[in-house]
Amino acid sequence: MTSVSVVENRGRMHPHKFLLWIGIASIVMLFAGLTSAYIVKRSFANWLEFPLPKIFWLSTCVILISSLTMHLALKAFKAHERKRYRLLITLTAALGVAFALLQLYGFITLEHRGIHIFGTGSNASASFLGVITIVHAVHVIGGVVALLIMFFRAFRKRVKRYDATPVEIAAIYWHFVDILWIYLFIFFSLN
Repeated sequence: MTSVSVVENRGRMHPHKFLLWIGIASIVMLFAGLTSAYIVKRSFANWLEFPLPKIFWLSTCVILISSLTMHLALKAFKAHERKRYRLLITLTAALGVAFALLQLYGFITLEHRGIHIFGTGSNASASFLGVITIVHAVHVIGGVVALLIMFFRAFRKRVKRYDATPVEIAAIYWHFVDILWIYLFIFFSLN
């Protein structure tokens, strides 16, 4: 009996993409731990129930639109449409900054309602919301930094090498922080 071995020619994952996926897995574990702690702490007697600021709905729409512009930017880059790519990557970065500012405004709204996130008069429920969303915001800011790097690279006169990998990595990360916010928004809305 003869055995035939078939070897598939599989493309290898770029090492930077592999590292990104390891980082994403770590971030998922971090937020799983934080939201699990939130659920456990919620059963305590001094838990304060309060609605999320309405501005969080707007920030959610902004981050969803930014995911679309990032997708279109990646498509434009792969199609060698540099002018369109520049516009879309700029718009995505601006939407990321807008998201962070809207989140900040949401926390200012909570403070004006007397719901203190940190310090004197703070409550565990508000502090959990603050910590979790601030940790998310740090990851969004990291994404904005990556987008700004892509932005400056897009405006270089000469392109040394037309490689989509850095843009793909930025897009994967950006979509991840978008999906993470959707999860957190639903989580906080239901809890």
